[in-house]
Amino acid sequence: MFNIVLALSYFLSGFFMKLSDDFYDEKSNVRKAIFLGIVCGLFTALACSIDLDATCIFIAILIGNIFALKVDGIHHIATMASFIIAFILLGLPNFTLLSVITIIICMVGAMIDELGNDNEKIYEKGKFLETFFEYRCALKVVILLLVLFGLLNIWSFIYFICFEFAYEIARFLFEKYIL
Repeated sequence: MFNIVLALSYFLSGFFMKLSDDFYDEKSNVRKAIFLGIVCGLFTALACSIDLDATCIFIAILIGNIFALKVDGIHHIATMASFIIAFILLGLPNFTLLSVITIIICMVGAMIDELGNDNEKIYEKGKFLETFFEYRCALKVVILLLVLFGLLNIWSFIYFICFEFAYEIARFLFEKYIL
């Protein structure tokens, strides 16, 4: 049951994250974007409250996006607020030195992804880099390396792929049925 709840939390977090961004960026529908962002924040907090690896990954994404200056809408603020409030209410995990190191390493991967995503200067350098950053592969590689070095569980990589898969499903559905 634990694995199912965690996998669904990652999946629904990615799904609602993409829908929130697209409603804000493509449809200028602030209310829907905020609502979907809040739902994303709640599922993210649920994952983080039950799994330290999820905490490391999602806090790293949050910090990485802040440092990369990608928090650029009220929907992002609503998502962060719902995440932080729900995470505190659900209970914070016990951090260790290794989990802090893991957060920092994942944060670097998240920042690289955000700085490379939608960056025409990087996309001009070739199709590989365009695809790599379009699908934000730096953090995936970082998480896989952390699994290989024993700092994250292999399931964490699989759950993160669920998150990314849901993100792409939401992109497809939005472009096909909403745009």
